[in-house]
Amino acid sequence: MNVAVADPIARLVKELARLPGIGEKTAQRLAFHVLKAGAGYAGGLADAILAVVRDVRLCSGCQTLTDRDPCPICSDPERDARVLCVVEGVPDLVAVERTHEFRGRYHVLHGALSPLDGIGPGDLKIRELLVRLEHEPAEEVVIATNPDVEGEATALYLSKLLKPIGIKVTRIAQGVPMGGDLEYADQVTLARALAGRREL
Repeated sequence: MNVAVADPIARLVKELARLPGIGEKTAQRLAFHVLKAGAGYAGGLADAILAVVRDVRLCSGCQTLTDRDPCPICSDPERDARVLCVVEGVPDLVAVERTHEFRGRYHVLHGALSPLDGIGPGDLKIRELLVRLEHEPAEEVVIATNPDVEGEATALYLSKLLKPIGIKVTRIAQGVPMGGDLEYADQVTLARALAGRREL
């Protein structure tokens, strides 16, 4: 940062650059935007950041981030408590909700198994899932982890834990995305699309 820039601006740039995906140039642009927008905008932004840190916590049921416990999904009597969708993170829950296709409840793991990164079962919200299923029995657990090595390992691990206790375990279908060309699909994706075919 140029030494000619005032210290408060340099401090803001430094703090913004600590955010994931934000480099120094983007941080500098954001800092000048906040400065140009005025005190009202800066105050609202600061209040929103403080409120997130102060008010947001994990839902005692599904482990999502919420400012109410239980969260609105867990406390909604219209949701089907017999079907639980397990996702890796809160953005995944939001993505599933946007489809308006799933009317059950959720459980957020806050990650996926990754031995190379030192992430084991104890680092995820798996114990909370098992305790929850003891108190709120489900008929089906839909595993909606990502279709990568870590997500597949997590799905397999959960399946081995849940099937012996008599719960139906399903995995979200995987295959060729809408608008995709078959010639560009990798072998694994195409194989899964064929294996998961259904009658029209």
